[in-house]
Amino acid sequence: MILENGLIRTLDPSLPTSRALAIAGPTIAGGVGVHEQALASPETVDLGGRCVLPAFTDSHVHFPTWALAQRQVKLDGCGSLEEALARVRSAERRPGRWLRGYGWRDGDWSPPTEPTREALDEVTGTSPAIFISKDYHSVWLNSAALAHAGGDLDVEGGVVERDGRGEPTGVLREEAAWRFRDRYVLTTEDEWVDATRSGIKVANARGVCAIHDKDGWLGSAGIFQRLHEEGNLSLRVWGSIPHHLVDQAHELSLRSGFGDEFLRIGYLKCFMDGTLGSQTALLTDGTGVRITSREELEEIVLRGAEAGWPVAVHAIGDQANRDALDAFEATRDAWQPLGLRHRIEHAQCIAPGDLPRFAALGIACSVQFSHAPSDRDLADRFWHGKTDSAYAFRSLWDTGCVVSNGSDAPIEELDPWSGVV
Repeated sequence: MILENGLIRTLDPSLPTSRALAIAGPTIAGGVGVHEQALASPETVDLGGRCVLPAFTDSHVHFPTWALAQRQVKLDGCGSLEEALARVRSAERRPGRWLRGYGWRDGDWSPPTEPTREALDEVTGTSPAIFISKDYHSVWLNSAALAHAGGDLDVEGGVVERDGRGEPTGVLREEAAWRFRDRYVLTTEDEWVDATRSGIKVANARGVCAIHDKDGWLGSAGIFQRLHEEGNLSLRVWGSIPHHLVDQAHELSLRSGFGDEFLRIGYLKCFMDGTLGSQTALLTDGTGVRITSREELEEIVLRGAEAGWPVAVHAIGDQANRDALDAFEATRDAWQPLGLRHRIEHAQCIAPGDLPRFAALGIACSVQFSHAPSDRDLADRFWHGKTDSAYAFRSLWDTGCVVSNGSDAPIEELDPWSGVV
């Protein structure tokens, strides 16, 4: 195939732009329009002066989760509890099956209203229902769903919201939310594979052909491997595994980079804190939820270095980011000689004094440009006095930090242009 009569930006310093591009299987070549002879019977596409860019890499996406969410009730963008309930009421449901959805954020509702199981009960009846928050760190359950747990809801690192009588309101956060989901709301591998197969087509159509996947905790490598074996993996995947599996990987002599050009396992994933929307981000004022301590992260980094794995750690609050940087600094003698590229995911709220530490330590910053406008009002509300150094993408870049951009889909939509324009 020949693309011609356009502005082709190659991102190659030796040939930044080209008027034509020849494509032959996995090989491409750019020049000034003389590549027609490179192929026997090339298909020619007249670009009509349009611009062509290399495909995008989404550096932070929960891909199978996003793909499955496209088949669920969408509550993002609701401006009130009533609007959210109206969407739930109109959703198709199957007897005996969970009603699932995502995207609610009560901080956006007017008038301010707390989500409750009683409100959900009115529109769901006896069908168990679970709705994951926009930040994916809280769940909203009806009474039929709560009954599955038999009162066993509390877990270290989790929050169970309760009313004045001490009864669960139906909202679980952090570890409490994740444990409930993993115990009671099961998805078959075939469902994951089918949804992911469809999601890949959508991603490709939007110009995304490579991802850094964060769904290692649910076994996404196996999902992608099935699609790879089918010949349906048209994404290059840099996958993760949960940090607690590092010893098993080490026993099998698996190191970062295991795989092939389309599917590789690259890093360990862990969490320091929660999120802005769920008010569980760990801040220097003492608020928020600590999921992993600095000392625990030090141990994770050391175990990872011994086994040949870098660490990608979720940190949103300024205290969480400081703790993560402290842990990387305390262990640098173990990992820096190995050339491991650690990264902090999100880095949304950073104390000014910590900004230059990323570049100084060689810690990459995996951020989401689209979070800044989406979170603006909530940040002003919950992070008063801290927003001057929140979403400090340019400041991080100016210090020499390696900054990568992703969508964090399904938290935001998997659309690279929303973070560019």
